[in-house]
Amino acid sequence: MLFLGFSAGLPLLLILGTLSFWLREAGIDRSTIGYLTWVGLIYAFKWVWAPLVDRLKIPFLTKLLGRRRSWLIFAQALIILGLVSMSTMDPKLALNSVVWCALLVAFGSATQDIALDAFRIESANSDHQAALAATYQTGYRLALIWAGAGVLWLAARVETGGGYDASAWQFAYLCMAGSIGVGVLTTLFSKEPVQYELAKARNAKAWLYQTLVEPFAEFIQRYRWHAVLILSLIAIYRISDVVMGIMANPFYVDMGYTKDEVAAVSKVFGVVMTLVGAFVGGVLTLRFGVLRILFVGAILSAVSNLLFAWLATQGHDLHGLIWVISADNLSSGIASAAFIAFLSSLTNIRYSATQYALFSSMMLLLPKWLAGFSGVFVDNYGYQTFFYGTAIIGAPVLVLIWLTIHFKIVQIKQD
Repeated sequence: MLFLGFSAGLPLLLILGTLSFWLREAGIDRSTIGYLTWVGLIYAFKWVWAPLVDRLKIPFLTKLLGRRRSWLIFAQALIILGLVSMSTMDPKLALNSVVWCALLVAFGSATQDIALDAFRIESANSDHQAALAATYQTGYRLALIWAGAGVLWLAARVETGGGYDASAWQFAYLCMAGSIGVGVLTTLFSKEPVQYELAKARNAKAWLYQTLVEPFAEFIQRYRWHAVLILSLIAIYRISDVVMGIMANPFYVDMGYTKDEVAAVSKVFGVVMTLVGAFVGGVLTLRFGVLRILFVGAILSAVSNLLFAWLATQGHDLHGLIWVISADNLSSGIASAAFIAFLSSLTNIRYSATQYALFSSMMLLLPKWLAGFSGVFVDNYGYQTFFYGTAIIGAPVLVLIWLTIHFKIVQIKQD
């Protein structure tokens, strides 16, 4: 799970966060960068094809590797193809081509997430899920260091002169494509998990019902009207972080921070603080319960955005950046640990891939859509007002968590 978590975490920044740094340095305007974050909406719709990942076999590969591992290899191949293609392009000259490659990487990455979540849930009983999730998150965060700081460091090492150098970025992205090999090798040498076998469908209509309808119907039947409250909470829980995060790298560029400074502070030190936060969040969740720490995490995530509003008034302030990144990433780690535990607790193992994909997709749909307008907002109102706004939009999350606690939803057990 450590190495597979690394494989899962690597593509995300390469088509969103790190890519936005590359685009801004290439002279792409903030509004366009904001709109291009809609590439990430692919993750929000992965529930559409998650039932196929749950049920369909890939010719030859499934017979050789099993259902979960065959889909993992297929998805990893798409990611590698997309990243290698991006490493041959310059967004300053061929922005549309870069976007198409980013879409391919996003589709492969989302498919990998579907298969990997099912792989994780099916690989151990419920008593060990927290350990697997923690190990997965560690690998995921290490990948964020490599896809964030690693890319910036590699590009800074090979660039010529002090201006924009497309070849430096291309070299860095080619190295990232090779790094997906960690996931490929791990998949090949891993054991296929034992899966819950659904009853065989009598005909095509029954198969379609089992594949496309039953996983969602089961969730609704299990939670009834509480399902609306649960899905609403999932849909907006990370809204403050996601909307703010889209403009983080353009903000660093505009404030005059160098690649090495951003790599060291935001992409390395920041991720370490996230890991510390995830550990603290895991311990607190065990001690005080998932929903209480969800509530605390939501408060901390919103408040930490106010610190970015303060940083926007300081100009190039490296010490201020360190303190703000520390608080923001520590808060994010605490919130993420509780949120993953919450999502996993809602999943029925018979439909692990499909239901978890639904939850993790809904987590991104509204925030990613709203984040697409972040560049336009910054252009019109400035960074400080933007960061204030991202803190305010996190307020409804607290209401939904309170309602979830009030109705004791997490005490409802699945069959």
